[in-house]
Formats: sequence, C-alpha cells, structure tokens
Amino acid sequence: MLSRPKPGESEADLLHFQNQFLAARASPAVKIVKKADKRKGEEGSTDAERPPLQDCKDVVMLDDFPDTLPALTPAPPKKSKIKSACVHFEDEDPEERLESHDQHITAVFSKIIERDTSAVAVTMPVPTGDPFPRTFHRSEIKSEVKVGSGRKSIFAQKMAARRAAERAATTPSAAECVQIKSAAPDAPDPEGSTGEAPLPSIREDKAGDFLTSQRPCLITGEGLGSQKSEEEAQAIHKENLEKLQSMSEEEILQEQEKLLAQLDSSLVAFLKSRRSGNESQKKELKMEQNRLEEFVESLPVAQHGVGSCLSMQESGLEESVRKEENMKVEITDDDLPVKPKKEWIHMDNVEFEKLEWMKDLPSPRQKKTKKGMQARFSLKGELIPADADLPTHLGLHHHGEEAERAGYSLQELFHLSRSQVIQQRTLALQVLGRIVQKARAGEFASSLKGSVLRLLLDAGFLFLLRFSLDDAVDNVMAASVGALQALLVSLDDEKYLDWTFSWYQGMGAFPFVPNNEEEEEEEEEELNGTEKSQDKKLKDENKPDPDVARYDVVKGLLKTRIQHRLRYILEVVRPVPTVVLDILHILTHIARHSSEACSQLLDCPRLIETIVREFLPTQWDSQVAEPGCLLTSLHGVACATAMKFIRVLASGGRNATARLLNKFEMKSRLSRFIAEDPLDLLLPREEAIRLSTEAFRLWAVAAGYGQGCDLYRDLYPVLVRILQSLPELLSACRGKSPVIELLVQRATAVVTLLIYVTQTAGYTAELQAKLSSSEDTEPIAPPPVAWNQVSGLQPFLETSLKKCLQEISQTETWQTLQPLTTTYLIYLGVYYSACSQQPSVNPIDCLEELERLTSEVLQPLLSQPAVRSMWDLLRPCSALCNPLSCSPAPESVFSIASLSCTGGKPPLSLVGSKSPFPFLTALLFLINSITHVHKGLTSKYSSVLGFRGLKDYLHQSWQTGPPSVTPSSAWILRHEYHLQYFVLALTRRMVGSCPDYTQHTSLHHCVSMALLSRLLPGSEHLAYEVLLDVAFNPEFLPEGKAGGPEAADFSDILHLGTSAKLAQPGSVAAFFSKPTRGALLRESYQNLPFIRSCYLSHFVHLQPALTRSQASYQGRNYLIQSMLLPEVKGPILPSDWPFFPLISLYNKVTNAETRGAVLNSLPLDLVNTVTWNLQWVLLLETWRAKTLQSIPTAAKLARLMCVFLTGGDLFLEAPIHCYTAALLSVYCQPKALDSLNLDAPLPGLASFHDLYISLLEQFEGVSFGDPLFGVFVLLPLQKRFSVHLRLSVFGEHTSILRALGVPLQQFPVPLERYTSPPEDNLNLLRLYFRTLVTGALRHSWCPVLYVVAVTHVNSFIFSQDSTTQEIDAARKSMLRKTWLLVDETLKKHLLYYRLLNAESPLGFDLYEQLPAMRLKYLQMVTQKENKENAPALVS
Repeated sequence: MLSRPKPGESEADLLHFQNQFLAARASPAVKIVKKADKRKGEEGSTDAERPPLQDCKDVVMLDDFPDTLPALTPAPPKKSKIKSACVHFEDEDPEERLESHDQHITAVFSKIIERDTSAVAVTMPVPTGDPFPRTFHRSEIKSEVKVGSGRKSIFAQKMAARRAAERAATTPSAAECVQIKSAAPDAPDPEGSTGEAPLPSIREDKAGDFLTSQRPCLITGEGLGSQKSEEEAQAIHKENLEKLQSMSEEEILQEQEKLLAQLDSSLVAFLKSRRSGNESQKKELKMEQNRLEEFVESLPVAQHGVGSCLSMQESGLEESVRKEENMKVEITDDDLPVKPKKEWIHMDNVEFEKLEWMKDLPSPRQKKTKKGMQARFSLKGELIPADADLPTHLGLHHHGEEAERAGYSLQELFHLSRSQVIQQRTLALQVLGRIVQKARAGEFASSLKGSVLRLLLDAGFLFLLRFSLDDAVDNVMAASVGALQALLVSLDDEKYLDWTFSWYQGMGAFPFVPNNEEEEEEEEEELNGTEKSQDKKLKDENKPDPDVARYDVVKGLLKTRIQHRLRYILEVVRPVPTVVLDILHILTHIARHSSEACSQLLDCPRLIETIVREFLPTQWDSQVAEPGCLLTSLHGVACATAMKFIRVLASGGRNATARLLNKFEMKSRLSRFIAEDPLDLLLPREEAIRLSTEAFRLWAVAAGYGQGCDLYRDLYPVLVRILQSLPELLSACRGKSPVIELLVQRATAVVTLLIYVTQTAGYTAELQAKLSSSEDTEPIAPPPVAWNQVSGLQPFLETSLKKCLQEISQTETWQTLQPLTTTYLIYLGVYYSACSQQPSVNPIDCLEELERLTSEVLQPLLSQPAVRSMWDLLRPCSALCNPLSCSPAPESVFSIASLSCTGGKPPLSLVGSKSPFPFLTALLFLINSITHVHKGLTSKYSSVLGFRGLKDYLHQSWQTGPPSVTPSSAWILRHEYHLQYFVLALTRRMVGSCPDYTQHTSLHHCVSMALLSRLLPGSEHLAYEVLLDVAFNPEFLPEGKAGGPEAADFSDILHLGTSAKLAQPGSVAAFFSKPTRGALLRESYQNLPFIRSCYLSHFVHLQPALTRSQASYQGRNYLIQSMLLPEVKGPILPSDWPFFPLISLYNKVTNAETRGAVLNSLPLDLVNTVTWNLQWVLLLETWRAKTLQSIPTAAKLARLMCVFLTGGDLFLEAPIHCYTAALLSVYCQPKALDSLNLDAPLPGLASFHDLYISLLEQFEGVSFGDPLFGVFVLLPLQKRFSVHLRLSVFGEHTSILRALGVPLQQFPVPLERYTSPPEDNLNLLRLYFRTLVTGALRHSWCPVLYVVAVTHVNSFIFSQDSTTQEIDAARKSMLRKTWLLVDETLKKHLLYYRLLNAESPLGFDLYEQLPAMRLKYLQMVTQKENKENAPALVS
C-alpha cells in the first residue's frame, strides 16, 4: 500500500510516487471524467465517444457526491426542447438532411413579386458643419413615463417619445380632430349634447370600434406601386364597411365561421396580432380624447349642459372608480417629500414611478357603494371610520391593502401575530384582545355586520391564543393571557353573580355549559343519565380539539391541557400582577363551567398548591399596605381574586370542598383572614375588605355542605364581635362611599354564613337520633355544631333588622342597606323553620316569638308606603314582563356561556340596583316560614295578596309567551320564579285557613299553570309543591262550585263558545256522548284528587332530581352534592305536560310493539289513567283555556289521537269515548279550526304524516266504523293541508272508505273547508274519479268524502280555464267517461252538481237541467269524440 505524502517531501518525491503507482497498475481512488457539455449532446454518451482528454480540463469526481448542489425545493429537472432536436449523428449526410427538409423547389420558390420602391420617398441627410451626425441626449427629450402592459427600458421610452413628437409635428392632434368634428354644422346629434351616434347592438364594444375606425387595420397599400396606394386601400376599407353594415348579425357570424374554417390557424394568429398591434395607437388617441372630456367636465354646468347631469347619476361604484383613475396623475418633484437632485449619483434621470411610494398618501374617501367596507381598528382596539383622515405618525398605515386608510384589519392582525419579531407578535395579540373586549361590550354592534367574536373563533382565534400561550417570550405570553381573559371572562358577569350570592338560594348557580342543540345528534335511545354522560364523555375524548372547541370553548381549552400551562406560568414564569389576575379570572371562569372542570383543575399537579402558597400566604411584606406602593409582583401577597377562585372551585362539589379544606390547608387560611379585622390586614384597605368578604363566602359554601362548621366554635368570638359592630356600620351608611359598599357586602357574607350554619345545626339533633337508633350500615355523622350554639345570635340579627327597616324611607341609604336587610329576612325564615323542629325548644315560646315578630316588625313594614312602591316596581323590573332585559348580548356566541351583563344592567331590571325582587322574595319566604309554623297568623298577612302592584304583575306575567331559556336568562328567571312560588304558597295557606278567601284564586291558578311549564332544572321541589297543593286543588277552581258546569251547558244551548251545528240536538257531541258537557265537567271536578295522584305518579322519573332539589330547598345541607345546578336545556316539564300520561302510555305501547310484544289485555288502571288525563284537559280547555295557548291546536289533536293508537279498542270504553268527544267538540270550533296547521313542525312529533298513516292503519284494524274515530280520520283531509294526506287515503288505504260512515248532519266541520278551493292535483282527481266509478266510494258508505269527491270532479270536468295540454286532455277524457257512465245516479251527481247544501240529504243541490254554457261544452266534447270514432266504426 502506498504511503501518503508527508510534509517536507519535494516534487521529485511526488513524481517517484506516481511512477510507482503506474507500475503497480492499481485502481485509482478517484475517477477522472469529463463533465458533459450541455451544448454537445446528452450526458449519457460513452467514454469511447469522448474526445481525448489531453486538451480538456481535468475534473476530479468523488464517489457518492452529485455534480450539482441539491435543489432547495423538489422540482422536476428541466429539459431542453432544442437540445434533443439538434442532436445529429456523425455518419448522417448533410445533403440527405437538407433534402428531408426541402422536398421540392416549390417549397422554397413560389410566385415572387418584387417590391415596388418607386413611390418611397428618399430623404437625404441634412448637411451640417459637424464631421458626424449630431447626437442627442435623452435628457433633451421630454417624455411622460407611462408603463403599459410590458415594461420598457428608459432608452426605448425616450425613442418612442421622440417618434411621437415627430409625428405630432406633421399630423393634427386628436383634440383638434374632436374640435373639428364637433364644429361641423351638418353632424346630427340624436343623443343631445353627448355627440355620439348610437351603434348597432352587435357592435357595442370591439365590433363597434372596427366599424367606426377611419383606416384599415390590415391593408396598408404599400406594395401596390402606385401613387394612390393609400387611397386604394381606403376605398377597399370603405367597401368592406358598407358590406358589413348591410349584413345582419347572423350573416356576419356565419361568414366569420367560414373564414376561420378555410384559413390556416397560423395566418389567423398573424392577422389577430396585426389587429392587436393597432390597439396601442387607438389607446393613445382615446387618452387624448379623455383628457379633452375631463377638461369639458371641469367647465361650469351652463357650458356643457346635460352631460354632467348624466355623469353624476352614475352608480356610486363607477363614480368612485372614475375618481380614483383621475387621481392617478403624473408624479412631479412637488409630490415627493425629498426633492431629488441631479448631482446625486444615478439621479441624473429621475424615474418617478419608482419613487411613488415616497409621496403622501391620498386622503381617504368613503366609497359610495352598497357593499360594506373592511373594518379597520386602531391600536387601542377602536373601530376607525372609513373616512377618518389620521396622521401617519400614529403607526396605523403600515399595511399594503388600502394604504390610504388608517388602522389594521383582523386578517392583518392575524398575520402579524405569527411574525418572527417579538414586538409585532405582542402588539397584534394586545390589539386583538382589546378588540374582543370592546366587541363583548357591544361597541361594534351598530357599526359592523355580523359578529366579531364569531368571525374570530371561526378563523381559529382560540388556538392562536393557545399557541401564543406556549411562547417562550414573557411579553407574548402576557398578551395572549390578556386576550384569552377578554374572550372568556366578563367581569360584569362576576360582579352580578357576587351580587346575587346572598339572595334566596343565590349560592346555587347554573353551570357555564353552552346549550348546544346542534351538537346533540339524534342519539336519544334507551340510555339512562349515567350511560349518556359516559358515552358523551367518551365521544368528546375522541374528537379533535377544534371540533370540541367549536361547541364548547372551555371544554376545548381543557382538552389542550391549558391548566398545566397556566400553572407553569404562575409557578415558574412568575409574571407581573396584571397577568396573574387575568390567569385567576380565567381559572374562575373554567371552574364555573362544570363539576368535571373543577375536578380537572383540582387534579392538575401543583396548580392549587401554587395558588394557595403564592397568593394566599399567611404572612407577607408589610410594605404592601403602604399608600402609593406599586406592586411589581403579586407572588407572596394575599389576593382576594385567588380566594374567590377557591370559593368558586368549592361550589363544584362537596368532595372538592373537602379536598380544599383539608388537603390544601384552606382551613388555616380561613382562620387567618377571618380572625383579623380587614383594617388590620397588611393590605390596601379595599383589597383587605374584599379578601375578608371572599373568605366568609368560601366558609359559607363549605357550611352549605355541612363542612367547616368546626371553625364556627373556634371563631365564634370573632362572629359576635362582627355582629356587635353592625350598628356602627348602619350609622356609617348614611354617607355613601365605595368602602361602605364593600363593608356592607362583607356583612352580607357574614349573615349568609350564619344562614347555612343555622341550617346545618337545625338537623344535628335529627342526625344524632338516626345515628343512635338507625341500623343503616353507613349512617351520616352529625355536624360538629349544635342548635344551642347558633340560637344565641338571633337577637343580634333581629335588632339589626329593625334598625335597617327604619331607613326604608331614605332612598339612598336603603339602596345601600337592602342587600344586608334581605339576608336578615332570609336568616330569620331559616331560623324559625329550624327552631320549630328542635326537640329542645319549647313550641309555645317559638309561637310567641313569631307573634311578636309579626306585630312589631312585619305588619308595620307591610303598611309602609315604601313597601307598597316596591310591589309596584315588580312589573317594570320583571324579566317575564320585559323579555328584552335578559336577552343575549349582541356579541354573544353559543360556544361561550355568558350572562350578558357586560356594561351593567339597568337599575329597573331584576338584578338592577332598584330591583324589589330580592327583598320581596326574602320577605315572602319569611312570611311563608312563619305561617307554616304558626297557621293562626296566616290571616294577618292577607294584605300581601291585596297589593295592586302584585296583582298587575301576576296578571301580566302568566299571559306572556314562554321565555327563551338561555344562559343569560335562566339565572335571572330562576329568582323570579322563587317570588311567584312564595306567592302561590301563601295563597294556598290563605285558602286553607280562610275558606271565604277566594278573591284571587283563579288568577293564582293561572299563574301556577304557567309556572309549572316554566320552572327550570334544580327547582323540581317547587314544581312538586305546586302540583301537590295548587294545580289540582279544587279551591283554585272556583268554577266547579260556582256554577261552572251549568254555565257550560247554558253556553252550548245559547250557541256561545261553540258552533251552531255542535249545539244542535243531532250534533256530534250529542251523538258521541250522552252526558252533557256540564255533567262531564262536574265529574271531572269531583275526580281532582285522583287526577292529581295520576299525574304525580307519571312524574316519578324525576324522583332523583326531586331528591336533590328538596335537599337544597329544605336546608338538608348534609345531602347536597354540589352548589352547581343541573345543566339547563329547557324547563323541567314540557309545555304540553297536561297530555303527559297519554303520551307516556302511547310510547310504552309503541315500544312494546316495536320489540315484538302485543298488549292484548289492558288493566283497569289504564282506562282510569286515560280518563283522568282527558278529564283534566277538558277542565283546562273549558275554564283555563288561555293556559294552553302555548300548545298548537295541531299538537293537541296529535296528542288526542294517541287515545286511538293505544291499546286496541281502548277508545270504545264509555268514559274515554265521552271525554274524547267532548274535547273534539272544543277543537272543532271555528277559532280552533282556523288555527289548525298540520304542515308546520309540531313539538315532540317527528312527522305528522307518519302519525296519520299509523292512525289509518289502526282505523282499518280496530275502528268498527266508529264515527268518533272517523272524525279524527277526516279532520286532516281538509283542502288547505298537505295533499299527501289525501293521497294516502284514496291511494293506499281505500278500504277505509267503506267504514267512514260519519253522517253529514253530525260532522262537526263545515264541508267548505274540504271543497274550497278546487283541487288542482291531477293524480288526486284521477283517484277521486276512480273510487267513484269503481264503487269504492259511495254515499251510503262515506257521505262526507263522497260529497268532497263529487264536488272536485264536477269542478274539474267543467273547468274551461286555460291550462296545460295534459290537464286539458285529462278533464275532457274524464268528462267523456262521465257521459258514458252506466250508473245513472253517479252520472247525474257528477254532471248536475250545483253547490253544497248541509240541509240536503245528499249534502249538495243538483241542477234540474244543465246551464247552457255547460251543456254546450258537454256537447262539444262528446260530439268531438263521436266524430273521431266514426271512421273507425264505418270501417
């Protein structure tokens, strides 16, 4: 092996090594090749074909390395088209190659005409004194820089300008031509002063230019050789024009096609190129004309007349475009901010088009277009008007699109947010956050079309923020946190939730889960609630993050593990206080989403530990409390927002609260912040009060689960000290200040805590007794607080209540104290309800205290004028009476739940500052608690129900339509329903203890019926109590005692409330049911207890929810699992709940038949259930008809059809038959029939057509020709309903026509509803005729449909209206077949039908003889047929 050269060896040594290598004949390590020349054949030539390498340059090639660098982007190698064509073989004969190209001499030599140059002018050079022709410099030529479709060099532009100047010196300008033309006296001007003659329609654009051109485009005449060559060419051009003008448009197109077919394609392309070459000359001429027109337009109106008026009437878009074109003038030195000088290098010739970017922007002008303009925003997130002229130094013009307009579009901000420059990313996210904040405040609602938030979310704004949150730069991270906080959190929502925290049941709140009906596909199978939730959770886990976030933003963020990133930012990054507060607000919003979200936050490693350690420490630097101290870091300082987050997290469930109190050491934090007075905390005063308030609220939440009560014993002295200081607070409330309001909120939180501690202590004795005597394996341990430990605080609070009520006449002071007074009333109601159940309390003492409280406090309070004015404010502040007060915000999106409180609620709204609802609800709660314990005091509060303001409010509220249930309305309506419930509960006690008090029972019963269909999830206890005590209470239906049944009979006799036909002795009601309506109502009224038990048994599926609701409303804190209410998807009971037993029974039978089972026998309670259901509906339809107005008449009929679709011949049972007939008479009244609409979608029904088909099949099987069943079959066949229903009867179910024997005199619906307007469906008319002719439809079998079919067929065969040929042939054919009928009776009915007559046995009248017009038409049709058939007969 040869050694490598070493340092120091000479060239002789290297030559020696070379000789050794050559002698050894070894293979070289490298291969010497010649690189292929692109100009000489392909690279694949062999070594033998290469020339010797001596004269070539050696190229060293390394193995496995390509010759060229790899391409940056993958692209196919370029191939030369010329290279392959130019490759020749060495042995190829050049002569043969030439012969292959030129096959004959004629291919080269043809007819040759020598060019005549005799007429060409020869110009001699101008003699000068210079030795050479004079050169010119391009700066001497003045040219206008005009960039056309192709770019030209400066030299080419100068030469073109010089030639144009030379031509202009010899030919007149276009302006002169225009002037000469306009000055011609013989020129006609048909269009006024426009000076343009109208062109033919075919020549409006390109053809028009050709026909009006003065010189030929292709023929020049240069080769004619005569002096008059141009004149000859012009004559040829004129002849061509005359020929074209004499031809029509079709002839021109035909000749054009012939020429294109005959000429070679290359020749056509050449001609077109000559044509396009002349276009540039025409453009120059047109530009000169345009300049002249612009000059004319600039003259006064009197000089150029109508022309200016027409131009002003053009569309706004054309006007704006024309203005922009006129603005594109030449750039001069004056337009540039920096004046160029020729002394500067390369500036001897200024190219102004390259300096255009330096000139000032044109002033923005709002285009007068119907289309909207792109929204642009300032750096503060404000919308900039389209015509705003802002200076450029504000930094709002750094964009290419619409450069003259200030501001940035959303698309530009999105683009900027992904910039590599940190400052640009930060700025873009900050601006987007401000835009979102202002959009949620509704600032763009009146200025922009569509929703900004929805547009941003559809564009991926959420994940843009999530990606930016992962940025390593602190500023970008902070900006994304701020934008995310603006998107998710509404501080006004949090403010009002804190405001309602101390209301009655205010601690409970609906989860912030969007109501996504779109996401819920039709998966409503037989799954219980647990299986459904597990199945939904599994599907969410399998969905991509964007799909989940599309319907639920918070759930989508949790899928991206945002809690882990926020924990990292808080723990490691340790951002500035603003970012920390934004993160805590975001976490609070996530915790409000659901119990599952709370669990994920609790399970996030080190998240809660970091928040408790860093933002809820037990000690911190004392400098924080110094005035003027600027916090640079919030870490290590106690923060009220962090305490609020823990409180909201605790509301997610009792298990979460237990983990927070024990695992995360929140008990020690509560003791730390509650034991010390806020003024002594080393924090700013307002922050210290907020922190103390949130600590009490957290403790109240824990007490609401029966937890944290061991702290009550430890902090009892602190609570007593606070209660003793309340009188001082009352005296300080006369001076209004923010600190006073915060102190009142803190006192309210303290009383709220005492409410839940009192509730918990109230059940201690009961749990203790169960623990000692129960045999349960898992008894509930009693809480560590007894009744005697809480009863001593009641005197403090009652004394404070009396002092607060003394300020009720002082408006400002009372407005400050009202929240505190509300909690006092709730506390007393809870206290006396629990006190009456304590075995250690003397009942007599308790009753005496209630009497004293009534006489000394409550009765004087009710007589106050201020209280009377509160009742009057119920209606203006009601959300039911004013639905717009709780409507969603204009920028609300369905994927982000919001209470729509941004910007604050009006003072006169349910949660406004002047709302009477919280105080009056608490007052009614206290009164109900007192009357429940001491029934003898019920009459003392009769004045409550007599307030006019309350009656007006109740009367208005129940008559309004059902409110839409949204997150922004549910939480408000829940509080309003509490007040209505307590009014009904008080009325119930009033009716029970004062039998003569029936003054307002009808009104209250209507309110109860409306309330039952409106109560939201979480209020199942209230619905149960209303059903139990009010809805079916005979006392609330005074008509049953006061002659209501007799009035119904009298109304039928006097034709009041029903149609005249129904009141006749032979009416359907009398035919179907022997008892009168009054007798049925009387029986129904007597069966109200059975009806109530029937409905309560059918709502048993709500038992689990009822148990949870009862635990909350009855104060059984040890059973409460979560302060979050169930998810709101609608009211508890459907709007058609009066039909619920019937629907439930139908579903049960249908499901059984679907599984293959057949219910042959029906138990007795089934008949009773259906009867009681029908009785209740009859009572409501007669005495409470308005309460069922929200149910469409079609839906009522569909529910009533379930009687026939359930249980075979169930409808033949006597009571069911009677009540169904009575209800049918109600639904066949004229008003009900007018409102009947079977084509609209019905609630709870997928398809009415399918239901009707089931009804037809049931009628075929088990009807036995029952007339009542027949009426239900006939009702949907009215003319104004879908033709498919009638086609089903006459096409697929003709067998029922034999059994539909409803007599005409007993049919409750006027026949005009079936016969008018005339039928226009040809298929149905043919079916009518076929059933009549074949005998399937007879008057004796089905008189109603017989009359309908005869009427429509008669109208059709004698109709002479102009129509299609098919229909005309069909009616003539039908008329001929009618004339040839063998059945003379049917033939007479079809031909001699006159009009409907309900008194006639047939149902219609007949002509004695046909009218002349019909007779003539009949003869014409029948004779025409005879003539057509005559030849055939002869042959």
